[in-house]
Amino acid sequence: MKKFFSVFLFIILISFQVQAQSDTALKVLIVTAHPDDDALFSASVYKITHNLGGKVDLCLITNGEGGYKYSTLGEPIYGLELTEEAIGREYLPEIRKKELKAGCTIVGIKDFFFLDQKDHRYTTNVHEIMDSTVWDIPFVKRRLKEIIEAGKYNYIFCLIPVPTTHAHHASTSILTLQVVNEMPLDSRPVVLGGTMSIKGDTTKFTFTGLAEYPVTKISPDPLTFTFDRTAPFSFQDRMNYKIIANWVIAEHKSQGTMQLLMNYGDYEKYIWFDLNDPNKKEQTQKLFDKLAINYFKKKDYDLNK
Repeated sequence: MKKFFSVFLFIILISFQVQAQSDTALKVLIVTAHPDDDALFSASVYKITHNLGGKVDLCLITNGEGGYKYSTLGEPIYGLELTEEAIGREYLPEIRKKELKAGCTIVGIKDFFFLDQKDHRYTTNVHEIMDSTVWDIPFVKRRLKEIIEAGKYNYIFCLIPVPTTHAHHASTSILTLQVVNEMPLDSRPVVLGGTMSIKGDTTKFTFTGLAEYPVTKISPDPLTFTFDRTAPFSFQDRMNYKIIANWVIAEHKSQGTMQLLMNYGDYEKYIWFDLNDPNKKEQTQKLFDKLAINYFKKKDYDLNK
């Protein structure tokens, strides 16, 4: 009986240890509007999953049906006249989910949450989304809350809701921030707003939030974390992380203009929102310090061969 009890106790202790390890593992949720927005985070995500052993999931708000206008080169691939609006809106949601998953496989994204809201049209007017029935806003917020709470994420990556961006991008970030803001401060995942920049760009980041949505507030001269896509690795340092981003972009064959972003962007930048717990600044800096490390094994070759 004692032996049985000891084995039972051992199993219980092991299960608790496994649970503790999974609860403390690095977990990131990407929340985006369209099935290609995640490409902005691709190099950082690749390193999080491949080098740090982190788990990254993705929540997609729209069904991507609005991407039919530039599907010209995708038509012979899929055998459909996708640039015809009715055809594009019918078939693109499924096509773009497959493209998304193919790109996400490259960077190691695991689980997907599809909210299937209407990708109605391009606009920069957030009120067209936030103050309308284009999206089922209560449903979106409810699902986001469920996903975030169940996932116990350390970080959420979204796009910065600047006034000039697509209203779908801005609305996605606003809704995410609203949900996180309702959580106790010390249990909130850190929400970082993503953007891109190129070397030599001296443009100052001036966005401090949308006045109508206080949750978007960002302090002047904000805390910014950077991942350098041009960081070299491999033999003679001939490779860099732009390759990863290009691979991801290439999977979105139904989105012609997306392909024009190949090799664009030297830095993935992550901006700190003011609603975050300030006690988590140090851990966030440590994360990006780890991402800057070259984990590839250095190999030398006989150049005479």
